[in-house]
Amino acid sequence: MSASTSAAVAGSDRVPNRAIITVCAMVATLMQALDSTIANVALPYMQGSMSATADQITWVLTSYIVAAAIMTGPVGWLSTRFGRKNFFIVCLIGFTVASMLCGIAQSLVEMVAFRLLQGVFGAALVPLSQATMLDIYPPEQRGSAMAIWGMGVMVGPILGPTLGGYLTEVYNWRWVFYVNLPFGLLATLGLMAFMPADEKNPGLRFDWTGFACLSLGIGALQMMLDRGEQIDWFSSREIIVETVLAGLGLYLFVVHMATAEKPFINPRVFRDRNVVGGLLLMFAIGMVLLASSALLAPYLQRLGGYPVETAGLLMAPRGVGTMAAMMIAGRLASRMDPRLLMLFGIGLIAYSMYAMTGWTPDVSAMELSIISIIQGLGLGFVFIPLQVVAFATLDSSLRTEAAALLSLVRNVGSAIGISVTSFLLSRNTQVMHSDLVNYVTPFNRSLTSGEWAQAMPLNTTTGLSALNEMVTTQASIIAYVDDFKFMLWICLPTALLLLLLRRPKAAGQPASAEHAVLD
Repeated sequence: MSASTSAAVAGSDRVPNRAIITVCAMVATLMQALDSTIANVALPYMQGSMSATADQITWVLTSYIVAAAIMTGPVGWLSTRFGRKNFFIVCLIGFTVASMLCGIAQSLVEMVAFRLLQGVFGAALVPLSQATMLDIYPPEQRGSAMAIWGMGVMVGPILGPTLGGYLTEVYNWRWVFYVNLPFGLLATLGLMAFMPADEKNPGLRFDWTGFACLSLGIGALQMMLDRGEQIDWFSSREIIVETVLAGLGLYLFVVHMATAEKPFINPRVFRDRNVVGGLLLMFAIGMVLLASSALLAPYLQRLGGYPVETAGLLMAPRGVGTMAAMMIAGRLASRMDPRLLMLFGIGLIAYSMYAMTGWTPDVSAMELSIISIIQGLGLGFVFIPLQVVAFATLDSSLRTEAAALLSLVRNVGSAIGISVTSFLLSRNTQVMHSDLVNYVTPFNRSLTSGEWAQAMPLNTTTGLSALNEMVTTQASIIAYVDDFKFMLWICLPTALLLLLLRRPKAAGQPASAEHAVLD
């Protein structure tokens, strides 16, 4: 943002129509966050419409994730080169048009191509929204502003499957994409009319080498994480190649960024301790955010026996807890040390994970809802203060790049969290099944006499099948507990990262004092 524009938005009394800009930014954030998960429940219906195999239809998700991951990196450069307002509007229009094209797609090739396009335009919506709201609100109100913005980021992926299931059931799967049209149009018109204009830098040259290395690294990493479970991880040549390419691309990007004269991600971003600590925290929160949702949905349906509608309702309390915590944390972040709020949030998340390690499929709906609310509260108390602290000591000219990096590491963390927990669930289920089968022998009298022998006679195919199903269920329960323990151990060490963060300066503290602290 130019100096004149930054001055224009420095105080809350100098930004006209700030409420309208906030709503438009919030809508853009919610659209992108929803589309990361809203299509999941519609995949079986798309598969039938497009005569695709189960393996082929997953490219509808993979294409969007890979495109969004690759295009998140250059958001800061594009915003500076073309102007944030112009770039924001183009991305909104492109995302809305791509959504409509996805809705009218008639073949799998068309759908994958349009989802790629949707990911390309959607990648910038979250960081641009965040940077815009940080600029139009003064420091003492940024906690509340980030609470509003954070609702879209955190609640969108949670509500996505529920909304997608409802639209698919009541209408058809195409409405999963059509729903973006009215919101995209309103947000675009609002930004065109009310967002302050900023200067462009047409002389800025693009770092194609850095972009190519980052694209290779992030794209190969996302492909490895998305495809690994389907093709048995490192027993597949494809996964080995993608792992090598991911490591090579990321290594070359880091070397190039450190040595190039003008890389498209300014290395000054990584000299800010709060940003570095914020990136590490965001990575950990990203792992827990979507991985826990991805685990809970099948847990409730397959082991708990809940229908899909009831499972969706039982997962809703986490979103309620997240929204409540965001509003509370948004008000408290400017009045107390936000690091204490994050420590409290980490404690709540850790407690919820610990409680989940004691779950069985017979867990009551009341206990499930209470623990989900506690987990949602924890996520909200970490996420909002983190947005305030991460940008507290950063130069305003680097905000868009830092916001893009936060979105990138959150998405990568989510992808890694889902892949690792899915792999551990599958592996531990097989391991525990093998261990439990050791007790199924003719010498186990509890299986060869009494009620068990009558219900599951081992000398019949039906009895053996029923016994195998019971053993698999018990193995799955243990495997889920192991996954919840894994996320607990991911969560606990993040409290140490709070030591890296500096407390934001109090409202009204002179800038010189801040620089004195940094020096």
